[in-house]
Amino acid sequence: MGPIKKLFCRKHRGAALVISMIFVLVFSALAVSMATQSGTNLQIAENQRKGDCARACAESGVEIIRFWLSRFAVVGATDPGLVLNELAIPASVNSLQFDLTENSITNIRTSYDGTTLTIPSVTLDSANSKSFSAEITQLGPDALQMDVTGVYQTMTRTIRANYDFGIRRRTVFDYGVATKGPLRLAGNIELEGVNVNVESDVYIVSDNDLMALEITGNSSIAGDVHISNPLATYDLQGGQASIGGETLPEADEHVTTGYGDVEFPVPNPGYFEQYVVEDINLTETTFVNVRIPPNTDPCFSAGITLLGIVFIEAPNVVTFSGNVNITGIIVGNGDINDDSGTNQINFLGTVSSNPVTDLPEEFGDLRDETGTFLMAPGFSLSFGGNFETINGAIAANGITFSGDAGGTIEGSVLNYSDSPMVFSGNSDLSFNRWANTEIPAGFEPDIVLHYDSTSYSEGPF
Repeated sequence: MGPIKKLFCRKHRGAALVISMIFVLVFSALAVSMATQSGTNLQIAENQRKGDCARACAESGVEIIRFWLSRFAVVGATDPGLVLNELAIPASVNSLQFDLTENSITNIRTSYDGTTLTIPSVTLDSANSKSFSAEITQLGPDALQMDVTGVYQTMTRTIRANYDFGIRRRTVFDYGVATKGPLRLAGNIELEGVNVNVESDVYIVSDNDLMALEITGNSSIAGDVHISNPLATYDLQGGQASIGGETLPEADEHVTTGYGDVEFPVPNPGYFEQYVVEDINLTETTFVNVRIPPNTDPCFSAGITLLGIVFIEAPNVVTFSGNVNITGIIVGNGDINDDSGTNQINFLGTVSSNPVTDLPEEFGDLRDETGTFLMAPGFSLSFGGNFETINGAIAANGITFSGDAGGTIEGSVLNYSDSPMVFSGNSDLSFNRWANTEIPAGFEPDIVLHYDSTSYSEGPF
């Protein structure tokens, strides 16, 4: 058997090398692609991180400005179209800049061009270049728009939100008695609620007198007492003196000191002047929408009927020596800062009061001015006779109930004076505030800004 010959085909010599090179090129391309993709992903992640940091700066700015604007308030008589001006013009005592300066924040200087309040860059973290700025504009008659831009290094993010105009929710009309000065009860005084005890709750400021409350004899307050001054004290003398239905020491549980500020809405007596028809004629016994000119000092005897508005101009001492029948509102236009007692309104006899809703139809819109019986800033007020019902709130600078004065009050009694508010004798006052939900006519609760969380959105805009 002869040798076997092996035949080799040399047609595909070097193919393995070519295939290997192809695989090398493919894998190299994949490696480059993956490296590029990884770098891109790292860059995207870094940009995302910077963007999140910028948005966090914007959110921090939103919260800081929310705190700043929560302190803003202007009187209710302010034209809504001028609210941004009050917030933005540095000279205004209501402005953001004024508030910042008063609180020793001097490195922030706001600017205002007549339409836009600009808060310049506020540093949050100088080491990491974190800051925010903001612009506030007025959307319409009842809202502001805020754009806050957060900055982190070279990245920015903007958040937009709105503020709606509102009024303070906590006012002195949540109390039966509210006084800027101390409260003194002596004799057999009872302050109680018609429906629940809370209607006779008492609020006292007493910034200038550490003895905020004195109760002597058999006097009592059925509700609780809230005192703004944290340093104030109170004194109950006599075995039956009580608060919240309890004598000492249990009565202490119904008194809170350092309670904080509750708004006294600004009384606006000028609002009612639109209803005045003529000056009073003292020879008559029935008066309809009349003005009592300054220095008249009238003394009305028994059998007087007052319909609509009785507008008393300061200075004046007005005395009702006998019984008086009132279907309307008594208004005095004194200075709310005048505690001198020069201007006076004195009720010495029985007062019969009816709400303005009982006025005939010809009194028109006046019949809608509900909730107020007497508004007399700058006038001291005294009641020496009794009454069945007082239909509305009472507000004056210095208030005294003496003798047998008492009855039901459909509203609150407000003393705007720093001088004491005094109840003496046998006065029993029952407060019926259960159905009162609106601010009484003629009072101007502060306009405040309410953050609208539903308006939150992220830019660009």
